Amino acid sequence: MITATTSLAPSLVRQIIAAAVAAPSVHNTQPWLFRIVNDEIHLLADTSRQLEAQDPDGRALLMSCGAALLNLRLAAEHFGRTSDVVVFPSEDHDHLATVNVHGAATATGMVDELFAAIPHRHTNRLPYEDRPVPPAVLEALSEAASQEGAVFYPVTEPGERRRLVDLIHDADATTNPKVMAEAKRWTGVEPSRPDGVPTESLGPIPQSPSTPHRDLTPGRVISGRGFAVFENDPTLAVLTTSRDDRAAWLAGGQALQRVLLVATVEGLVATYANQPLEAPGLRWLVRDPDQPIGFPQMLFRIGYAPAAPATPRRPVEDVIVEP
Repeated sequence: MITATTSLAPSLVRQIIAAAVAAPSVHNTQPWLFRIVNDEIHLLADTSRQLEAQDPDGRALLMSCGAALLNLRLAAEHFGRTSDVVVFPSEDHDHLATVNVHGAATATGMVDELFAAIPHRHTNRLPYEDRPVPPAVLEALSEAASQEGAVFYPVTEPGERRRLVDLIHDADATTNPKVMAEAKRWTGVEPSRPDGVPTESLGPIPQSPSTPHRDLTPGRVISGRGFAVFENDPTLAVLTTSRDDRAAWLAGGQALQRVLLVATVEGLVATYANQPLEAPGLRWLVRDPDQPIGFPQMLFRIGYAPAAPATPRRPVEDVIVEP
């Protein structure tokens, strides 16, 4: 509920929060809440939605909230407000950021372009076209990540790509009953739910077992979900940060979303193959030894494909909490 404790117009608050919650999140858990006080929007972690088995440290939760924070910043600037951010502003462990939107600002063309891309960015688990992403576009994605203090690099060497694909399948071969039970609660869900990944967004199962792919429902038979031929030479990319703490995860989520929005502007789609990043024994191996030292935070598959269906979102009223 948007209360009288804010001097911001309720319609503006609603538009800004609607943009924030359009961000991607692990299994579409949407682990965020917002508190509006005067001219400030406070971003809070909704730890009741943390994947305790898959994400015990909260890394994926923080990155999800970081993606929402980037959208919030873009929305504030698009609507002519400042977006001055203070991260971890209090002793409250779940208080991730405060965004001050009191001042007037003039949005740049890039801000407006990225804001316009927010509703069109969807995780796309369909087969992609068998054509490479141009080097200039990959460079634009790298620049987007660097604006948020992260490093994005494409995996172009065939041997390195094969190594990463092997890591993905090594991680798939390691089954954790608690992780699988957790995934079952959040994937292949009924379409009436406002969260989770519905069946229509799961995408088909690759016919070739060598495809770098993330099956969100391993070992489960989902009615209506078939098989398909995927691209032969997928474009893979890695996002890294220089540190591996809560601040780095929150910043990494902002970098992730900026990369995804630039990709959307460029006509690209993306999905993730993060299985090795969730396996303590494999995560460090994701990093290309020829790249600068960094901590891998995201493993992408990017390319060109038909539009994928949007996943649902909780109503704005459900994510705004009382001061």
